[in-house]
Parts: sequence; structure tokens; C-alpha cells
Amino acid sequence: MTLYVATSNPGKLRDFSAAAAEVAGTNVRLETLPGLATIPSPPEDEPTFSGNACAKAAYYSLQSPGLIVVADDSGLEVDALDGAPGVRSARYAEDAGFAQDESLPLDERNNRCLLESLKGASEADRRGRYHCVLAAARDGEIIAVADGTVEGTILTAQRGRSGFGYDPLFFLPELGKTMAELEPATKLSFSHRGRALRRLLQTLS
Repeated sequence: MTLYVATSNPGKLRDFSAAAAEVAGTNVRLETLPGLATIPSPPEDEPTFSGNACAKAAYYSLQSPGLIVVADDSGLEVDALDGAPGVRSARYAEDAGFAQDESLPLDERNNRCLLESLKGASEADRRGRYHCVLAAARDGEIIAVADGTVEGTILTAQRGRSGFGYDPLFFLPELGKTMAELEPATKLSFSHRGRALRRLLQTLS
């Protein structure tokens, strides 16, 4: 079975492919959706990860008849911020109007904005989670939905260089490391995307 992933993000594709390879008893291949770069992006204006994932999966599957298309929505939820950045994780600094050097990479701007938002927050309030929802659709119909989460704490300074997004700030107490400090094989066991994909594959099988 081939699943066509509606993302060009190399970090996401890496997580998904590694998770698929780890699931015993499945013969699944993940590929980027053909012609993705030429398909206009749909609006991501749903208030939940599930809503956005389902909307994107249905939309992209209508552009590729007969294919099983997988789309995700994922992000960081922080207790002290009432669940923000949430569905706006990729646009957090932009939404906040955070004054900073626009020449910096987007991930760096978002991380700096998050640190500013959490100034003065107690360690308990800095708890949060990565949350991913995956939806699979064919010909506009949703055929499976699954989610995955991983709990952690937001640090006061970035650590590590291996991840992307908020990984340098997302600390896993049980390992004593941030997501950006983990070896790829270890990160796979804790990845919210990996957990969501494993559950999705179980549903589809």
C-alpha cells in the first residue's frame, strides 16, 4: 500500500517514513504527493488540529483521484499559554507581531517569541505537549484519523541542533534531553508524528 503525504517538509517526511518502517506486519510505502508544488494550498482556518488535517486530506485527495492521501496538522500546546501556539504554531511569531530580525529563520523567530511569551512562567506552567493529528482520504472522503502526543517542558534557552520547529526548547524530563538533542532512533520512539502514523496504519490495515 502506498500513502501519498501532502507535505514538502523534510522533517515531517523523515519522521513519517521512519515510523512506517518500524511498524511490523505492514507493507506501506510513503511518498510525497505527486505535483504537490503545483497545487494551490488550501486554507488552514479550522480551530483544531483534527479539523485542519481532515480538511487538507480531503482537499488534496480530490486533486489526485484514486490515491490515498495523508495530511497532518501538528503543533505545540503550552499550559501557561492556554494551549497556544496550538494550530498556529508555525505562525506564532507572525501572529504575535513579535518585533525581531526578519532575516532569521522562521523556526528561530517562533522560538524567540515563545521564550518571550513565557517570561516569568513557573516550571509547572511551562509544561506542554507536541500534538499531531493525521487524516487519510481518498477521492474527498476521510477514511481514517489518528493522533499522537508527547509530553514535555519548555526550557528557558535552546539546546541541541538535530531537530526543527520548537525541538530545541522541548525538554523530555525522562531522558534529560530536548527533542533536538536526541539521536534519530531515540527520537522516533517519542515523536508525536511517529505515534500518530503508527495508529493511522493500524486503522488502515
